[in-house]
Amino acid sequence: MIGRLRGLLAHKSPPWLVVDVNGVGYELEAPMSTFYELPVLGKEISLFTHYAQKEDSVSLYGFSTESERRLFRDVQRVSGIGAKIALAILSGASVEEFARLVQAGDVTALTRIPGIGKKTAERIVVELRDRAEAIMGGATALPRAGVPADPLSEATVALQQLGYKPAEAQRMARAAQVEGDTPETIIRKALQSALR
Repeated sequence: MIGRLRGLLAHKSPPWLVVDVNGVGYELEAPMSTFYELPVLGKEISLFTHYAQKEDSVSLYGFSTESERRLFRDVQRVSGIGAKIALAILSGASVEEFARLVQAGDVTALTRIPGIGKKTAERIVVELRDRAEAIMGGATALPRAGVPADPLSEATVALQQLGYKPAEAQRMARAAQVEGDTPETIIRKALQSALR
Protein backbone atom coordinates (compact mmCIF):
# COMPACT_ATOMS: atom_id res chain seq x y z
CA MET A 1 0.00 0.00 0.00
CA ILE A 2 2.75 2.48 0.95
CA GLY A 3 5.98 1.36 -0.73
CA ARG A 4 8.31 4.32 -0.24
CA LEU A 5 8.41 7.65 1.54
CA ARG A 6 10.51 10.71 0.75
CA GLY A 7 10.49 13.70 3.04
CA LEU A 8 12.26 15.47 5.88
CA LEU A 9 13.49 13.58 8.92
CA ALA A 10 11.45 15.19 11.72
CA HIS A 11 12.29 12.92 14.68
CA LYS A 12 14.41 9.88 15.48
CA SER A 13 14.55 7.82 18.63
CA PRO A 14 15.35 4.14 18.05
CA PRO A 15 13.40 2.21 16.95
CA TRP A 16 11.01 5.03 15.93
CA LEU A 17 11.39 7.84 13.43
CA VAL A 18 9.04 10.39 11.88
CA VAL A 19 9.25 11.48 8.25
CA ASP A 20 7.46 14.71 7.33
CA VAL A 21 6.03 14.33 3.83
CA ASN A 22 4.44 17.63 2.74
CA GLY A 23 3.19 18.40 6.25
CA VAL A 24 2.05 14.86 7.14
CA GLY A 25 4.25 13.07 9.69
CA TYR A 26 4.59 9.34 9.09
CA GLU A 27 5.75 7.41 12.14
CA LEU A 28 7.83 4.39 11.20
CA GLU A 29 9.59 1.67 13.09
CA ALA A 30 13.03 0.91 11.68
CA PRO A 31 15.93 -1.46 12.38
CA MET A 32 19.24 -0.11 13.65
CA SER A 33 20.77 -0.80 10.23
CA THR A 34 18.54 2.00 8.92
CA PHE A 35 19.30 4.27 11.88
CA TYR A 36 23.03 3.93 11.12
CA GLU A 37 22.37 5.60 7.77
CA LEU A 38 19.97 8.39 8.80
CA PRO A 39 20.97 12.01 8.18
CA VAL A 40 20.65 14.75 10.79
CA LEU A 41 17.16 16.02 11.65
CA GLY A 42 15.65 18.31 9.03
CA LYS A 43 17.44 16.66 6.08
CA GLU A 44 15.64 14.87 3.28
CA ILE A 45 15.48 11.07 3.38
CA SER A 46 13.96 8.37 1.25
CA LEU A 47 12.93 5.08 2.82
CA PHE A 48 11.48 1.86 1.48
CA THR A 49 8.47 0.91 3.58
CA HIS A 50 6.46 -2.11 4.61
CA TYR A 51 2.83 -1.55 5.61
CA ALA A 52 1.36 -4.11 8.02
CA GLN A 53 -2.27 -4.23 9.10
CA LYS A 54 -3.43 -6.53 11.87
CA GLU A 55 -6.75 -6.90 13.64
CA ASP A 56 -5.86 -4.36 16.32
CA SER A 57 -3.11 -2.23 14.79
CA VAL A 58 -1.56 -0.72 11.70
CA SER A 59 2.22 -0.44 11.45
CA LEU A 60 4.63 1.15 9.02
CA TYR A 61 8.26 0.00 8.88
CA GLY A 62 11.08 1.89 7.17
CA PHE A 63 14.29 0.63 5.56
CA SER A 64 17.21 2.39 3.92
CA THR A 65 17.61 -0.31 1.24
CA GLU A 66 15.38 -2.63 -0.73
CA SER A 67 17.47 -5.61 0.43
CA GLU A 68 16.67 -4.79 4.07
CA ARG A 69 12.95 -4.67 3.30
CA ARG A 70 13.19 -7.95 1.37
CA LEU A 71 14.96 -9.65 4.30
CA PHE A 72 12.37 -8.23 6.74
CA ARG A 73 9.60 -9.79 4.64
CA ASP A 74 11.42 -13.09 4.00
CA VAL A 75 12.25 -13.87 7.64
CA GLN A 76 8.63 -13.31 8.66
CA ARG A 77 7.66 -16.23 6.45
CA VAL A 78 9.54 -18.48 8.87
CA SER A 79 7.20 -19.98 11.47
CA GLY A 80 7.45 -18.18 14.82
CA ILE A 81 9.04 -14.97 13.50
CA GLY A 82 7.17 -11.70 13.52
CA ALA A 83 8.07 -8.09 12.91
CA LYS A 84 9.85 -7.62 16.26
CA ILE A 85 12.30 -10.47 15.65
CA ALA A 86 12.72 -9.46 12.00
CA LEU A 87 13.76 -5.96 13.15
CA ALA A 88 16.13 -7.50 15.71
CA ILE A 89 17.75 -9.56 12.95
CA LEU A 90 18.33 -6.46 10.81
CA SER A 91 19.61 -4.60 13.86
CA GLY A 92 22.01 -7.38 14.79
CA ALA A 93 23.49 -8.24 11.41
CA SER A 94 23.79 -6.76 7.94
CA VAL A 95 21.79 -8.39 5.15
CA GLU A 96 24.98 -9.90 3.73
CA GLU A 97 26.18 -11.15 7.12
CA PHE A 98 22.79 -12.71 7.89
CA ALA A 99 22.71 -14.46 4.51
CA ARG A 100 26.25 -15.74 5.13
CA LEU A 101 25.22 -17.12 8.55
CA VAL A 102 22.19 -18.84 7.00
CA GLN A 103 24.23 -20.33 4.13
CA ALA A 104 26.84 -21.60 6.62
CA GLY A 105 24.12 -22.97 8.91
CA ASP A 106 25.63 -21.08 11.85
CA VAL A 107 22.85 -21.66 14.40
CA THR A 108 25.07 -20.54 17.30
CA ALA A 109 25.66 -17.07 15.82
CA LEU A 110 21.97 -16.69 14.97
CA THR A 111 20.97 -17.44 18.58
CA ARG A 112 22.98 -14.41 19.72
CA ILE A 113 20.36 -12.15 18.12
CA PRO A 114 17.72 -11.23 20.75
CA GLY A 115 14.52 -13.24 20.40
CA ILE A 116 16.05 -16.10 18.44
CA GLY A 117 16.43 -19.41 20.25
CA LYS A 118 18.04 -22.57 18.97
CA LYS A 119 14.86 -24.01 17.41
CA THR A 120 14.00 -20.74 15.67
CA ALA A 121 17.58 -20.43 14.37
CA GLU A 122 17.38 -23.97 13.02
CA ARG A 123 14.06 -23.17 11.28
CA ILE A 124 15.61 -20.04 9.76
CA VAL A 125 18.51 -22.06 8.35
CA VAL A 126 16.24 -24.78 6.96
CA GLU A 127 13.63 -22.44 5.47
CA LEU A 128 15.92 -19.68 4.16
CA ARG A 129 19.09 -21.50 3.12
CA ASP A 130 17.91 -21.90 -0.49
CA ARG A 131 17.01 -18.19 -0.69
CA ALA A 132 20.15 -16.85 1.04
CA GLU A 133 21.78 -15.73 -2.22
CA ALA A 134 18.60 -13.95 -3.34
CA ILE A 135 18.43 -12.21 0.05
CA MET A 136 21.82 -10.59 -0.59
CA GLY A 137 20.53 -7.96 -3.05
CA GLY A 138 22.39 -4.72 -3.80
CA ALA A 139 22.09 -2.08 -1.09
CA THR A 140 22.38 1.65 -1.39
CA ALA A 141 22.68 3.63 1.81
CA LEU A 142 21.74 7.17 2.80
CA PRO A 143 24.23 9.73 4.19
CA ARG A 144 25.52 9.23 7.74
CA ALA A 145 24.01 10.96 10.75
CA GLY A 146 25.54 13.68 12.94
CA VAL A 147 26.73 13.15 16.53
CA PRO A 148 23.94 13.25 19.18
CA ALA A 149 24.38 14.81 22.63
CA ASP A 150 24.84 11.62 24.72
CA PRO A 151 25.90 8.71 22.50
CA LEU A 152 26.33 6.13 25.29
CA SER A 153 22.84 6.69 26.74
CA GLU A 154 21.20 6.66 23.32
CA ALA A 155 23.01 3.44 22.40
CA THR A 156 22.01 1.82 25.71
CA VAL A 157 18.33 2.70 25.23
CA ALA A 158 18.39 1.40 21.66
CA LEU A 159 19.92 -1.91 22.78
CA GLN A 160 17.20 -2.26 25.42
CA GLN A 161 14.54 -1.65 22.79
CA LEU A 162 16.10 -4.43 20.74
CA GLY A 163 15.42 -6.86 23.59
CA TYR A 164 18.54 -6.75 25.75
CA LYS A 165 18.13 -6.43 29.52
CA PRO A 166 19.11 -2.98 30.91
CA ALA A 167 22.28 -4.19 32.65
CA GLU A 168 23.38 -6.19 29.61
CA ALA A 169 22.65 -3.29 27.24
CA GLN A 170 24.68 -0.91 29.39
CA ARG A 171 27.57 -3.38 29.64
CA MET A 172 27.57 -3.95 25.88
CA ALA A 173 27.44 -0.22 25.09
CA ARG A 174 30.24 0.63 27.53
CA ALA A 175 32.44 -2.18 26.20
CA ALA A 176 31.93 -1.03 22.61
CA GLN A 177 32.30 2.73 23.17
CA VAL A 178 35.42 4.59 22.14
CA GLU A 179 35.73 8.34 22.74
CA GLY A 180 34.04 10.24 19.91
CA ASP A 181 31.81 7.37 18.73
CA THR A 182 28.28 8.13 17.55
CA PRO A 183 25.40 6.12 19.07
CA GLU A 184 25.09 4.24 15.78
CA THR A 185 28.76 3.22 15.91
CA ILE A 186 28.46 2.08 19.53
CA ILE A 187 25.35 0.04 18.73
CA ARG A 188 26.95 -1.49 15.64
CA LYS A 189 30.08 -2.50 17.59
CA ALA A 190 28.01 -3.87 20.48
CA LEU A 191 25.82 -5.97 18.19
CA GLN A 192 28.78 -7.23 16.19
CA SER A 193 30.59 -8.27 19.38
CA ALA A 194 27.43 -10.10 20.52
CA LEU A 195 27.59 -12.20 17.34
CA ARG A 196 31.12 -13.35 18.10
